[in-house]
Amino acid sequence: MASNIRIIFLGTGGSMPKPGRALPAVAVQVDDILNLFDCGEGTQKQFMKSGVSFMSLKNIFISHFHADHFLGLPGLLNSLAFLGRTDDLNIFGPPGAPTFIRNAVNLGYSRITYNINVYTVTPGMAYDFGKFTVRSLANDHTVPSVTYSLQEKDLVKIDRHKVDEAGFPVYRLEELRNEGSVTIAGKKYELKDMAEGIKRGRKIVYTGDTRPVKDMPEFARYADVLIHDTTMDSSMEPTVNEYGHTSSRQAAEIALEASVKKLFLFHYSSRYNDLNILLEDARSIFPESFLSHELLAYDVSKPEGIVKMS
Repeated sequence: MASNIRIIFLGTGGSMPKPGRALPAVAVQVDDILNLFDCGEGTQKQFMKSGVSFMSLKNIFISHFHADHFLGLPGLLNSLAFLGRTDDLNIFGPPGAPTFIRNAVNLGYSRITYNINVYTVTPGMAYDFGKFTVRSLANDHTVPSVTYSLQEKDLVKIDRHKVDEAGFPVYRLEELRNEGSVTIAGKKYELKDMAEGIKRGRKIVYTGDTRPVKDMPEFARYADVLIHDTTMDSSMEPTVNEYGHTSSRQAAEIALEASVKKLFLFHYSSRYNDLNILLEDARSIFPESFLSHELLAYDVSKPEGIVKMS
């Protein structure tokens, strides 16, 4: 059965907050696994407004260590301890992560009651979380920075008629899914022989801060959702690129080349009160462009159609 995947935009601004526009933080819930991408100042308060409990957090992925993307960590980590958390928490980040996270944990007289596992992400690395895999790509920013993709695993749809015809025991179907083949009483059963086909897993890409990256279209290929840095509009491209960011027009070009389903604009400069300037800029290139906004929740549609197994 396909997972339920929900994206909650907790903060969408860049550099500094403004009323109604908190700093970068995006929660992605995959069934019971809650993941957080970046943790801007005030993220714990945004969680409270959203109705999503940060106590269920399993993984935090930091794109880079500019203040607007991680200063929410000290408060969040201490609140988890205050509320009695005992489960491990995983935090991933680019080179420097152990030092930055250690400093965040040791800020003031804090007392963390749970184990924090810190992982240094080298671009190209992948992490397997059972239902999904998280991969990374090097960004082009002013400090070490990575883009993350969360890729749901393909789901093999079993043909019960083939199962019954083969006399395969139903209670071992999960084992067959996981192993690909099962031998019973000397007879080998292959998953492909009892499968109707594959439902392709969904894909979400979160860039954090970056200039346009030549490998991004391939990395984001066919993503259901691309959340891309769109700090300023196309009239500001020389400036926005100089400071390590992407314009709304440039992000839309990447979305178009990558054949993604939806582009959500993100990381808005505080200079903008009217975000429709950015939206119109993007939609002139890629019509399926949308504004992310504080506390927007988006359910990623379950895959339709079945692809035959090779």
